[in-house]
Amino acid sequence: MSRDQAHQAAGPGTGTVAAPPPPGTEIPYLELLARDASPEMYERPVLLARAEGLPAERIAALEHAKLLALRVRAELEGRRRREAELSALFETAHDLAGLRDVDAVLRAIVQRARSLLGTDTAYLSLNDPERGDTYLQVTEGCVSARFQQLRLGMGEGLGGLVAQTARPYVTEDYFQDARFRHTLTIDAAVRDEGLVAILGVPLMLGPHVIGVLYAADRRARVFEREQSALLGSFAALAAAAIDATNLLTETRTALAGLERANEIIRDRSSVIERASEVHDRLAELVLRGGGVADVAAAVSEVLGATVEFTETGTAPAEALEASRSEGHAVRHGTDWIAALVAGGESLGALILRGHPDLDPVDQLTLERAAMVTSLLLLARRSAAEAERRVRGELLDDLLDARDRDPRLLRERAARIHADLDATHVVLAARLDAPTADADEEAAARRRLWSAASHLAATRHGLAAARDGGTVLLLPLADGDGATELARRTARDLGTAVSQPVTVGASAPVTGLADRPDAVAAAYAEGRRCLDALHLLGRGGDGAAAEDFGFLGLLLAADRDVGGFVERTIGPLVAYDARRGTDLLSTLDAYFACGMSPARTKDTLHVHVNTVAQRLERVGRLLGADWQTPSRALEIQLALRLHGLTGPRRI
Repeated sequence: MSRDQAHQAAGPGTGTVAAPPPPGTEIPYLELLARDASPEMYERPVLLARAEGLPAERIAALEHAKLLALRVRAELEGRRRREAELSALFETAHDLAGLRDVDAVLRAIVQRARSLLGTDTAYLSLNDPERGDTYLQVTEGCVSARFQQLRLGMGEGLGGLVAQTARPYVTEDYFQDARFRHTLTIDAAVRDEGLVAILGVPLMLGPHVIGVLYAADRRARVFEREQSALLGSFAALAAAAIDATNLLTETRTALAGLERANEIIRDRSSVIERASEVHDRLAELVLRGGGVADVAAAVSEVLGATVEFTETGTAPAEALEASRSEGHAVRHGTDWIAALVAGGESLGALILRGHPDLDPVDQLTLERAAMVTSLLLLARRSAAEAERRVRGELLDDLLDARDRDPRLLRERAARIHADLDATHVVLAARLDAPTADADEEAAARRRLWSAASHLAATRHGLAAARDGGTVLLLPLADGDGATELARRTARDLGTAVSQPVTVGASAPVTGLADRPDAVAAAYAEGRRCLDALHLLGRGGDGAAAEDFGFLGLLLAADRDVGGFVERTIGPLVAYDARRGTDLLSTLDAYFACGMSPARTKDTLHVHVNTVAQRLERVGRLLGADWQTPSRALEIQLALRLHGLTGPRRI
């Protein structure tokens, strides 16, 4: 125990600072606190010490520790009580949030108030504005029928006083309290119930009292301030429940009004149906890809008059402003003007020419056409903005769609400030250290995609998410090389995502719009380079296929080249050695011919069935997945290394 704690334990007004108790004095009291023992048990250590004849200092220390322990116990009990109170308030608030039956919520409030305050009864009264009194709505623990049917006039009894003054009142002895007006009816009902101590708090909706919440005992009792505050909190929740019920009633009334309005609408169904048909026709036109001129032509046909679209600056300003402010088409001479508005912005107007007499249905048709035209203009604008933001769509088309119109590709690229006729490099980027957690891995890939998109936008390139990583198409600056660009991109992306990023680059390519397969082929080349970097243990680095640097590094490093060849194509080498076959040459030619059996048979001057049989044998020796990109790259590297290092005995 600290000196300050000892001083506090000594109590105010002692004038002295109590010395810390001897070590071990507090242990029995800590055990009592841990067991949540009754207050009487805290006397036992002192009594035992006296019975054993311990020194006076020891007994005084135990007395001191006892006082501190009792104080801690009281504090813990207070905290548990407050926790129970808060829990009850939370549960009541939860009941209120899912309000279905206001009586059930009020009953739960009264029950919890009675339980937490530990009173014999609790009850709730509501004011009756028509009769000018208050009556009991919910009771808990009450046994007298006369009491439960009691009505109190304003200012009568303790409850009437609370309802009249909007202030809480408490009485320790109801019948001896002269602060409120007693009546024979109220006193008789209270006497039947046997109530003595009563606490009442008002239920408030704004400045108005709508009722009273009570807690009462059948014996004299002093209600503490905290208990009054707790009952007031329950009263506030009860008032909120009643207010919610009132709102539901108002909502039902509003719905009834809407139903009546709906009946009026049904009376004019013919008008609405015609307008709806026109709207459907316009919607179908827009869905087919029609433009503003098509909408104007369709409305002209329906109305039998000329309808034109005009920009904001060329429409009559006064009529345009009137239509915009009123939200309806307005007459201007022999014409009708319908403003096109979206988000408070004026987009122009539809003008119906030479048709001064327009019935309400045709006016509604013109207004609907204006709304559809506004949405069409807004959608076209949003589409253009989205295309500028989503550069990946163009890159996906370059990678996948081989029959795109080069002119359209150039136009789309120009809108996002990209030049497909410039020299570009395709880069395949992938995180070097994937995590086991799927959510973390997905988040890391999203960060990589975001960083790549930003990099592409700043360098007038393109980026798209693909194959668990990201592919970028970046222009090659003068004096720059593909290798330098790959390394710089790996460094920039790694810094942006705070983890290593490996980047493989293709050789520079040109004329992307006119060569349908150029981007896909370059991407495949970049991915092969990327896989090679991982194979060589150069994760987090960047390299280009143009310099074939990974082969030189592999040969120069202290790596088990022979072991790699043996693990990768060892079964083929052994098979050729035992059987005198030529599977290695067949496989080498197969990869050199772009994995095409037809071209392979021409290179080897054999029948295509022979190629197929040999490849089937390769599959049985190397495994069914030998043609997947990662395995194919390893096999090609092993074939190249085997050819460079010479045959090896298996």
